[in-house]
Amino acid sequence: MIVTTTPSVDGHRITAYHGIVVGEAILGANVFRDLFAGITDIIGGRSGAYEEELGRARTVALQEMEDRARQVGATAVVGVDLDYEVINNMLMVSASGTAVTLG
Repeated sequence: MIVTTTPSVDGHRITAYHGIVVGEAILGANVFRDLFAGITDIIGGRSGAYEEELGRARTVALQEMEDRARQVGATAVVGVDLDYEVINNMLMVSASGTAVTLG
């Protein structure tokens, strides 16, 4: 499945729109507490452990969005946006876009 932040896909025509699809992943406070307790790789203010966990959450959110696009018969998702929000000591990563069929 093609997933892009652009509103269209070069070389393809959008033949049908299936609506907005969303995927979310939430990291709880315990994840951050556990990571902080075991962090030994902070160099220059960066933490590979935090970055890895955020990357995992982003992957989950994008995969969930793609799965929902497939469920509605889409072959691509355009206009994808990634958001990061803190809600009650939890980090939420959400991916949203428009599910489309390419011709």
